[in-house]
Amino acid sequence: MVRHVVLFTWSEAADEQRRAKTVQALRRLRQDVGGMTSLLVENDADLSDGTADTVLIADFPDIEAYYRYAQDPVHLAVIAEHVRPFLKARTALQYVI
Repeated sequence: MVRHVVLFTWSEAADEQRRAKTVQALRRLRQDVGGMTSLLVENDADLSDGTADTVLIADFPDIEAYYRYAQDPVHLAVIAEHVRPFLKARTALQYVI
């Protein structure tokens, strides 16, 4: 099993309404792209300074499923439309569980 974790920090261009649309688009990836066994997309609880704004955690049954997701045209379109234009910083990692 592979876990994919992404931390997003949004730019000034991402107001609350924009952030909500982006989170909705990211949450739809499970049904629109598939291949994952679980998907969690949540906003930071704002308990301390210096944290990212949103986290995405997706589990995949194997490495091949992760690669199919990463290269899927729907996934890439969500990134191009809902993430990149509003992104200040992104950090990601994948690990085997």
